[in-house]
Amino acid sequence: MTSHLIFSLSLLAIFLHSCTLTLGQNPASAPAPSGPTNITKILEKAGQFTTFIRLLRTTQAGDQINTQLNNSKQGMTVFAPTDNAFSSLKAGTLNSLSSQQQVQLVQFHVLPSFISVSQFQTVSNPLRTQAGDTSPGDFPLNVTTSGNQVNVSTGIVDATVGNTIYTDGELAVYQVDKVLQPLSIFASPSPATAPAPATPETSDLKKKSPAALSPSSGSDDTPADKSGADSVNGVAVLGIGAFCFAFWL
Repeated sequence: MTSHLIFSLSLLAIFLHSCTLTLGQNPASAPAPSGPTNITKILEKAGQFTTFIRLLRTTQAGDQINTQLNNSKQGMTVFAPTDNAFSSLKAGTLNSLSSQQQVQLVQFHVLPSFISVSQFQTVSNPLRTQAGDTSPGDFPLNVTTSGNQVNVSTGIVDATVGNTIYTDGELAVYQVDKVLQPLSIFASPSPATAPAPATPETSDLKKKSPAALSPSSGSDDTPADKSGADSVNGVAVLGIGAFCFAFWL
């Protein structure tokens, strides 16, 4: 009887110990999403980026970003304007752009390297974007920081980085509160060059009459007047004729 009681208690102790170990274990972590990196899916999951996603698809810039991310280790950084940022643009702005300009606008929001939030404090301006040339008047992009705040300037607008949407060491996606407008597309055209003021000499010439501008009678390029010469020749002929007539008589 005693042996059975001890055996039963031993089994109960083993059972309780096993249950304690099972309950103390952490649940298994959910597996990471499979498949290649996809910028549009990342933005869709985050929400409030409908317009930017549509631009990524219509310009095929999204496919180019995905291809580069999944076929190289170069890394990329994307500034994603919210739908509210696009709503603040003047009505019809996007539709007024050509297909090439829409591509350049999207590419202007993409840096061809991975930049973390802390690295923005040490980057060299202007930053080069996928749109290309950083020369003044083209596609310069400048970043400034103040504490933990990151500001992005295009020469037309100043945007603020709101938060980090996604980062994995190769792709960083940051929310911005304004559409980054490059100078090359949105800068106002330079005013037409005014005609040069007339010089005093030109003004004097315009004031003179045509007669005053005509060559003088004494000019070497003007034929001499023949009326005086004709008169002299006539008198000489008459004198010779009279002499001959008198001699004949």
